[in-house]
Amino acid sequence: MTNQEKHNELPPKTCTIDRLVTMPSDVQKVIDGKKTATRRNGRYADVGEIMELKGKRFIVDRVYSQSLGELTDEHAVQEGFSNVEEYKQSILSYHPGMPWLPQMRVWVHEFSPVQD
Repeated sequence: MTNQEKHNELPPKTCTIDRLVTMPSDVQKVIDGKKTATRRNGRYADVGEIMELKGKRFIVDRVYSQSLGELTDEHAVQEGFSNVEEYKQSILSYHPGMPWLPQMRVWVHEFSPVQD
């Protein structure tokens, strides 16, 4: 386990879990099982925290820091895209004027459906 994954060594959250996945298309991807991670510029959730979307519950399994330059196509698939370039273009369309810098760090939040 890396330092970033140790719950007690993570920095304070910068937002709340209810803001983790908000775009309607992303919400649907999570519901459909096509999106299992979200990258944000801040930390929105703790490991073990529950996110609810359209009455379905998802548990946060991992939270860690990653640079944009470390992204692989596998990471893009976790985000619900085919490859890094498709993911990058989507993010840049949400944030016009934002630079895509390989050294820029984001917080990765990986989640899975709660088995009731």
